[in-house]
Amino acid sequence: MKCSGAKILLECLKEQGVDVIFGYPGGAVLNIYDEIYSFEEINHILVSHEQGAAHAADGYARATGKVGVCLATSGPGATNLVTGIATAYMDSVPMIAITGQVATSLIGKDSFQEVDIVGITMPITKHNFLVKDIKELAPTIRKAFRIAMTGRPGPVLIDIPKDITGIECEYFPEIPKIIEKVVVKKRQLDDAIDAIQSSKKPIIVVGGGCNISQAEELLLSFQDKLKCPVCSTMMGLGAFSGLHPMYTGMLGMHGTFASNRCITASDLIIAIGARFSDRVISDPATFAANTKVIHIDIDEVEVSKNIEADCCVIGNVADVLIKLLEKLSVREENEWTTCAKELIQKDKEKVIKINEFETVNPLYVIKKLYEITKGNAIITTEVGQNQIWATQAFTYTKPRTFISSGGLGTMGYGFGAAIGASIGKKEMVFDIAGDGSFRMNLNELGTAARYNIPVKIILLNNGVLGMVRQWQNVFYSKRFSSTTLERETDFVKIAEGFGVKGIRVDHNGQVVGALKEAIAWDGPVVIDFRVAPDEMASPMVPPGASIEMMFEV
Repeated sequence: MKCSGAKILLECLKEQGVDVIFGYPGGAVLNIYDEIYSFEEINHILVSHEQGAAHAADGYARATGKVGVCLATSGPGATNLVTGIATAYMDSVPMIAITGQVATSLIGKDSFQEVDIVGITMPITKHNFLVKDIKELAPTIRKAFRIAMTGRPGPVLIDIPKDITGIECEYFPEIPKIIEKVVVKKRQLDDAIDAIQSSKKPIIVVGGGCNISQAEELLLSFQDKLKCPVCSTMMGLGAFSGLHPMYTGMLGMHGTFASNRCITASDLIIAIGARFSDRVISDPATFAANTKVIHIDIDEVEVSKNIEADCCVIGNVADVLIKLLEKLSVREENEWTTCAKELIQKDKEKVIKINEFETVNPLYVIKKLYEITKGNAIITTEVGQNQIWATQAFTYTKPRTFISSGGLGTMGYGFGAAIGASIGKKEMVFDIAGDGSFRMNLNELGTAARYNIPVKIILLNNGVLGMVRQWQNVFYSKRFSSTTLERETDFVKIAEGFGVKGIRVDHNGQVVGALKEAIAWDGPVVIDFRVAPDEMASPMVPPGASIEMMFEV
């Protein structure tokens, strides 16, 4: 059948299983929006800002495992997506960003709202396309989805000139092709098995790749055979149950004492879907200096990039674990098991002390949130102290339930991601936010109100840029340069101005009641928790120091 380019685009998206697009209209995408008007198979969510569209598509993808899709017009619309695209790229999130472009006859002439978005996004996408021939539109869209989901996932951008969406072409539906898997090499498996069997004190490091491949059952079986401690990176939270007796917690700069000490004492690190980022290893010269490393990852480029691997297995995490489990025998618990359990117990003995009449303790808020929800919720975060507190006080037991900007550290990410996650999963979603981050994209309150998206904002409002201030406190002799906001913003009134319920909490005694009230409310809620400006995210490792040098702030 003959269809316009706009119709072909939507038909191809439907063909790929897309059920929602997050977008914002403009001149270069008017043909697409005119088609969306009567296209009932795909739901369009009108955001307040294009960055919100990118973050929502990202959160949708992380929560569901499907490809997230965002749409923006040319020029500033396209450039407003850039931060969201870079965020998805750093954390390996499958996303399709569709941008309008000026007509093909106007490209390169500094036309109104023209930018080279393909050139701009080249370093932050797996691939990108400029479609200049309508006959190439459908094949390009299909190829983009395959690229986004094949191997290590990531964002792909499709830039479509306005005239291409207006003219007609023959369209032939196609069944999406099965994504080919990476073949796991026998020699790599044999080397890994030899290293595991000869180790006395192995430790498993669970990374974001384990959440992507949904390998939680296989990870449990793998640990059960090795009887060893398991830690995770921030992106790996939830892929291995936080309630497991051998789970030591998060690794790295703001990890646990148990994780950092077990890594240091181990004789074999089995890194599964983790990339050894600087926030995990801190000082590469001292990290695992006398420890063998097995690196299991789908992306060969990551192997020995930051930490030298003694052997590697390239492939999908789930496929590799299946093959390893076939050949490994069950170990007995030993002194290493006992040592790890003792370190885990020491971390658990830390008690959150509060006075119900004092300003709100952020760890107490998040701990109570976990107890009230029994962990049955999706947590998104902004970036800074709020992000670290969210990793410490909430226990993640299921994959894809912790959603945060890990690699790029994007302030303003969590709210948009919460909207996308809520639409994708229809589960309770909480955005744990700091007031500095929340200000950046709080205009998405309009989106939440318009569609009555029941996300709950846990706003840890300390009136400062908390993590940067914390560094100034510890490493810069308390010279608080531009981190004390000194603005009295009434977030309850702002929420109400958007048509969203607002709750203010001044002291610890009000925390539980406020959380229950927000959960019971059928719609979006902002809870403004008043936190003291000098609350610290503790423990931490000094920048560039060995992870053994972790200290309480």
